[in-house]
Amino acid sequence: RLEGELDSATYLDVLASARDLVAQGVGHILLDLERLDYMGSSGLFAIHSIAMLLGGKEPPDPESGWGAIHQADPKEDEAVDRLKLLSPQPQVTRVLERSGLTRYFKTYTDRAEALAAF
Repeated sequence: RLEGELDSATYLDVLASARDLVAQGVGHILLDLERLDYMGSSGLFAIHSIAMLLGGKEPPDPESGWGAIHQADPKEDEAVDRLKLLSPQPQVTRVLERSGLTRYFKTYTDRAEALAAF
């Protein structure tokens, strides 16, 4: 569950948590965005990177910019099925839509339905 803001000040913590979960053997993540008030481009990077981690791939270096993200197209990776998004607020949904990530990551409003989709 993410709360508050997912931006340049917080995304590395989110990635560290995802790395820990994957290292513990977690193979699927339902990312609860219901209490997330704001998401910047760093948040988009974090979501994409979490999917890569779930797929056993190392995400690009965040310092290498957007070019690194564009080189790792999520549609080519089965890992997008391992990450689902739950209940994003309208402002977060707009960011996801504008970035095009909604084409790759399924969004749910019902937790049980999202979990059943794994």
